[in-house]
Amino acid sequence: MDARYFEDLVIGETVVSPGRTITEADVVAFSGLSGDFSPLHTDEEAMKNSIYKTRIAHGQLALAIQGGLGQRALQQPVHTIALLGIKEWNFRKPIFFLDTIRVRITIDEKKETSRPDRGIVYWRREILNQRDEVVQEGFTVTMVKRRPQDAA
Repeated sequence: MDARYFEDLVIGETVVSPGRTITEADVVAFSGLSGDFSPLHTDEEAMKNSIYKTRIAHGQLALAIQGGLGQRALQQPVHTIALLGIKEWNFRKPIFFLDTIRVRITIDEKKETSRPDRGIVYWRREILNQRDEVVQEGFTVTMVKRRPQDAA
């Protein structure tokens, strides 16, 4: 399947990924990888007295997972050159162990650059839980290849 170029992407186009359940193993692995062993994520007894009443997943874990879910959502890959940034990322609600998340991605904006071989794409991303609540949201900005002149 051919990858899509900047010109193929349509503002307003939306895709939704399959779901992925956040497990205790995910949280333990992310704690080890990141070094974040906060009681919020690792101490069930301490969290019984918190506003959540139980442990919650790292917000950055879900941010990382949504990137992979986004790749699974795309029907065709995109000729991405680079991730340029994450903008206005907001953590709206906690993600609990055994919540199933998915990501809804909408092409929000496209900008041409001074270089004829690339463009900039702004992707609105919303992480939804199994109740369709937005738990995180923001924008990713990517540099995408433009269609080669000889292929037009």
